[in-house]
Amino acid sequence: MTLQEAFAARTHNGKAFVPFIMAGDPDLATTTELIVALADSGATAVEVGVPFSDPIADGPVIQRAAERALAQAVNMEGVLRACAAARRRVDVPLVLFTYANPLMRYGVEKLAGQARDAGIAGVLITDMPVEHSQPIAQRLQRAGVDLIQLAAPTSTDERLQRITAAATGFIYAVSRTGITGEQSRLSDDAARIVGRLRRFTELPVLLGFGISTAEQFRQACAIADGAVIGSALVQVIAEHSGSPGLVNEVRRRVAEWTATAAALPV
Repeated sequence: MTLQEAFAARTHNGKAFVPFIMAGDPDLATTTELIVALADSGATAVEVGVPFSDPIADGPVIQRAAERALAQAVNMEGVLRACAAARRRVDVPLVLFTYANPLMRYGVEKLAGQARDAGIAGVLITDMPVEHSQPIAQRLQRAGVDLIQLAAPTSTDERLQRITAAATGFIYAVSRTGITGEQSRLSDDAARIVGRLRRFTELPVLLGFGISTAEQFRQACAIADGAVIGSALVQVIAEHSGSPGLVNEVRRRVAEWTATAAALPV
């Protein structure tokens, strides 16, 4: 399933739920099971983080998850194997959330060639400016893989136009300035960045960075086409790592988050 097909089939009252997990935390076999559980729980797509030693956009929760994965020597090849194993069981599109260094080291052409078999529908390169992304986008798009663009509240309208012109799949709207991580309330920047993006694109706009509670997910869905939940989910996984109830706890927490979208007007 492509991202376009997944967004067309959104089931959470027309809103998208895109969870983020760090591949290899607590291990790659569990990563596969978590992807399956998230798909079964109604995820529109699943973002799968590629562990990296210098994740400058990520807060402490995701940084620690990356460190735990790297301690097990998890690399791009292992991440793709875990994704492929999950995609043999479910049809949810997967988005690789990575930094430029692991991608370049692995090889864009190599990844593009293997992405379809691994169920990768999109790639988000956190530290890749739109001005430098076009050669990579072309290679990925030839393989049917979208390059997701990030849009920050600090971006000028001119820059947002460049971002939206280059984007495919969906736009990841950063809900606040700074790094990822849980927050007590949805930033005032969130509504502003979504409203500005809507002037330049008809692609789905998802809010991310700091969406951590059911109420914040509801608020994000009221503003945007859906939301990405990352640090809060990664924290649940960390707290239940090694427990036989980990996957069920993830299912329970996802149900809590997504049920709030049902209260929104259609």
